[in-house]
Amino acid sequence: MRVSTASVLVLAGLACAAGAAGAQSTRAPGSRLSIPASADQLIVVSSATYDPPGYLASFQSFQRANASSPWKPVFGAWQAEIGSGELRDVRREGDHATPTGVYPFGLTMYGNEPNPGGLHEAYHHLVCGDWWDEDPFSALYNRFVHVTCGSTPAFAEWSEALWTETRAYPYFAVIDYDDDPTISGADAPGAGIFLHAWMGEPTEGCVALHIPDLLRVLRWLEPVDHPVIEIGTDAEVGHVPPAPAGP
Repeated sequence: MRVSTASVLVLAGLACAAGAAGAQSTRAPGSRLSIPASADQLIVVSSATYDPPGYLASFQSFQRANASSPWKPVFGAWQAEIGSGELRDVRREGDHATPTGVYPFGLTMYGNEPNPGGLHEAYHHLVCGDWWDEDPFSALYNRFVHVTCGSTPAFAEWSEALWTETRAYPYFAVIDYDDDPTISGADAPGAGIFLHAWMGEPTEGCVALHIPDLLRVLRWLEPVDHPVIEIGTDAEVGHVPPAPAGP
């Protein structure tokens, strides 16, 4: 999640504004950074340390035919922006860290721009009243919520008015962090972790790409291939094959 500098809300604790990519994973199934056997598309976001200088990480993507096939590079290596709280294994609401681990993507993409075309998922063009609920004590915590335009929902003080964030959110995909189940309340690990547009500054926990690169990735993601994003240090995500030549 990104917080708009023009926002008049008091937004406390908002959300923002990848591994076995070599041969096969050697991690035990079910471990924090293991890649599901069902996943045939993989995004790897990594840095040398948990606190990389300049809030930048490496972004690469890979595809395989099935669980017994090797991963083949698709895009990258690109630079990606991560949270001002850097990488953290244990995230807390408001720390602005990017959570390490392996996460799937939501089945709906969103944006303040019209549908760019070429997507394999449903697309919602944001309108007035579209929010991401980030109040950890709300029943709809870490969910997209639409309310009547001009109204102020009870969760507004903690949450993000998505339609006002035109710079960060021309387009974005939801990273399903803190989902299935969602942990809310005093121990909430944070909400609204997205793959969104480059900001030229740290995010508040999201991963951000330059818009042309972002669109290439969003058009590449295929729900039938169960894409996941793996986030961690270079040592944790394992060997990554060389990026393909060319842009």
